[in-house]
Amino acid sequence: MNANLRAIERRVLAMRANGLGAEEIAARLRRSPEHVERMIAWSEYPRSGTGTSKSTRAIQERVLALRSSGESHDRIADRFRKSPRFIRQVEGLAHYRKAMELLS
Repeated sequence: MNANLRAIERRVLAMRANGLGAEEIAARLRRSPEHVERMIAWSEYPRSGTGTSKSTRAIQERVLALRSSGESHDRIADRFRKSPRFIRQVEGLAHYRKAMELLS
């Protein structure tokens, strides 16, 4: 259940489990006690999304298309105003996500 929570929500729940009250948690996190109570209440509701997308994003699709047409990492980097290293990372992640799509 805690896997889908944000770090601050996990921390608040851990403090609450250790017996701290909302006022003490609020003081430690520099929030109001009402805010802490809302975070505790909201953490009980399931999240609507999975958090990460397993499909490729638009920039990844575009980088793959440009690479398959023969463009170099340097030219693609200039086009997107990014570094060639970043373009290589995007390309690698795109290939990984495509492979995961095929396996699922």
